[in-house]
Amino acid sequence: MFIQFHKEGAKIILGATFTATAIIFLADGFISSNWIRMAVQVFTLFMLVMILQFFRNPKRITTINDHHIIAPVDGKVVVIEEVFEPEYFKDKRMMVSIFMSPINVHVTRYAVNGLVKFSKYHPGKYLVAWHPKASEENERTTVVIENRIFGEILYRQIAGALARRIVNYAKEGMQVVQGTDAGFIKFGSRVDLYLPLGTEINVKLNQKAVGGKTIIAIKK
Repeated sequence: MFIQFHKEGAKIILGATFTATAIIFLADGFISSNWIRMAVQVFTLFMLVMILQFFRNPKRITTINDHHIIAPVDGKVVVIEEVFEPEYFKDKRMMVSIFMSPINVHVTRYAVNGLVKFSKYHPGKYLVAWHPKASEENERTTVVIENRIFGEILYRQIAGALARRIVNYAKEGMQVVQGTDAGFIKFGSRVDLYLPLGTEINVKLNQKAVGGKTIIAIKK
């Protein structure tokens, strides 16, 4: 089966492939010890495979439904709670947080159809993604989409300890389509959704979420 890679990984994949190929060939010529040469080559291939899998972009067909909020990323649901959202709403919201491990797909997808009302990048720290202050102090982007059923939905891409770049395609005034490509977190690890109070949550803690597929919330 053909594996698709996200466009944000093109330069990194090209560089990693060239470097890995060079190391493998140089090891053949310069390392006389068989076991050391083999160890270097196997480790190099392993690192290349890890980079390739990180930037994979599997094709997902989303069943578009304005009565559903879908998972924006792959990962595990680690938080479902009522919180105060201080940046945009400045009131209480229901937050659903999805944590991505290094082996998850890191493509961000739009959780709903609608109009982008707000989009802002914040430079910051690189605390581990599960740190209580990560959503306020780490590098992050905040995006608000106005949907005809749910009203305004906020999602926040949050960098983790390894992340060094968040890619966000949402621009204010754009009309976006549920399930389509909204960006990428390079070696990053968390997305928070802020939903109106009273929203019917359709997932549970520690549940695996599949970006573009899993229904996070429902409004009938």
